[in-house]
Amino acid sequence: MLGGEALAAILALAPAQNGGRLVQFGLASLGIQWVALGTLCALYLLRNRLGRLPPMTLAWVCLGLFLAMSLLVSMAAWSVLAVGGLGDGSRRAFVLRTLAIALVVGLIGLVSYQNYWHSRRLAVRAKQLELEALQARIRPHFLFNTLNTGAALVHARPDEAERVLLDLADLFRSALRGPQLIPLAEELALTRRYLEIEALRFGPRLQLTWNVPATLPEVQVPSLSIQPLAENAIRHGIERLPEGGRLDISVHAGERGGIEVVIANDLPAVESSHKGHAVGLASARERVQAMTDGRGRIDASVEDGRFVARMRLPA
Repeated sequence: MLGGEALAAILALAPAQNGGRLVQFGLASLGIQWVALGTLCALYLLRNRLGRLPPMTLAWVCLGLFLAMSLLVSMAAWSVLAVGGLGDGSRRAFVLRTLAIALVVGLIGLVSYQNYWHSRRLAVRAKQLELEALQARIRPHFLFNTLNTGAALVHARPDEAERVLLDLADLFRSALRGPQLIPLAEELALTRRYLEIEALRFGPRLQLTWNVPATLPEVQVPSLSIQPLAENAIRHGIERLPEGGRLDISVHAGERGGIEVVIANDLPAVESSHKGHAVGLASARERVQAMTDGRGRIDASVEDGRFVARMRLPA
């Protein structure tokens, strides 16, 4: 709308106009607003069909609707101007001049949108590559520890050794399939598998508490968004405590139909800050923000000697 008013002001300042400049500005402004409103109404009425089109195809359709509305408004405007004695030249020249102006304005808008869409795609692709790089940084120590745990159980407890290897395969399968949205229940199940592996390694040192509702909300969450937080709690909390510690995971409803996942773990007595958690949190933060368009977030703090990570996800 503001762009239309600016165009009307430019047209009013053009020479060889009948009537005062204020009158020309008012008429041009009225015509431009009718074109803009008419185009928006047409887009609204066709929104269901247009929503299936690719972005650039949709942009060309918008340009066509804009030109069609400019044609209709210019023809109607000429009829009104002719009655009021404000017409200048022939009707055909007036309509063609109006369409030429509309075409130039529309092409400028189309090129601007094309540049915006191209830069957006590059930004999304760059973020995707960054996420894939973060995803590829699976900590070697976890793999080695898991394989050592499985090897130690092969003779004494072969069933548990098999379960460890199957859980490890599930974790790597999720890591290799790329960033995507998955059901909350699936992400929690993956986190459980990871913690089952760690429970075998730590034994009674790991005191795990789950506070999850029986019926989980039907929401989609970024893959490998909760599991890295649990791994972070193990690595920088439980693993550093000689006597072990408690790890609590809870899921409850958040704001506006979203969810909140809280992971709290005990900290060593000498841990005065949560700088050690920065690397693990960075990966999860990047993943959540990129795959929720900035609507999801992860907050971290130290509360009563415990490290608490809160992940808030939209519905």
